[in-house]
Amino acid sequence: MTVPVPGSVRVHAAGAWPGAAGLAVLAALREAAAAGPVSLALAGGSTPVPLYRWLAAREDVPWSRIDVFFGDERCVPPDDPDSNYRTARKTLLGPAEVEAARVHRMPAERDDREAAAADYAALLPPHLTVLLLGIGEEGHTASLFPGSPALEERERRVVPVTAPADPPERLTVTPPVLEQAARVFVLATGQRKAEPVARALEAPWAPDVCPAQLARRGTWLLDRAAAAHLSRDTVAAVSGEAPEAP
Repeated sequence: MTVPVPGSVRVHAAGAWPGAAGLAVLAALREAAAAGPVSLALAGGSTPVPLYRWLAAREDVPWSRIDVFFGDERCVPPDDPDSNYRTARKTLLGPAEVEAARVHRMPAERDDREAAAADYAALLPPHLTVLLLGIGEEGHTASLFPGSPALEERERRVVPVTAPADPPERLTVTPPVLEQAARVFVLATGQRKAEPVARALEAPWAPDVCPAQLARRGTWLLDRAAAAHLSRDTVAAVSGEAPEAP
């Protein structure tokens, strides 16, 4: 696999982060929607919630042209508190009144997870228009964790995995989906993300150790705390900004 060229890093004060990140994502969605249908894959976890709420409050998101997908899901029912779909529905899809037919959740609660993964892969477009990702403290992204066999997957686009996290059973997109997405945004906030962000962007190429490196080519939307361990040269080279103390 070719090591991706680094993308861009945008660093914002914590209070400004939801709006600044939201404007970046909104601009990408609106630009793509002007050219045709859009596929948007949402990230799980708590980091995107302020961004989702910001987008839900906007009246200029072209939801009528956007199909919504998910990058990963925990193997729980869709109304479970751990469900990524539930979080997105409560903070974004419901408040924004996104048409139900345009929301394609991962059916991770199915007993046959291999079949669920294959069925979801068949729903995905060949190339996602916009892919939102997070980064975990150990460097995972989507549900691609360090050392996971899924990191070696080149054929299947969605696979079941067992993660070293609770709940462990999940479905996730695979590296080809990350590589083929037209636009990738990586969301990270808080001091606990500073070390993995630095490893993802500056450490030697080793996605089996830090899977978030697979998204290195994307646009990294960080608050100052999450950017605190980046070198000034890294940030200045891609954004003209230097990280400030949190």
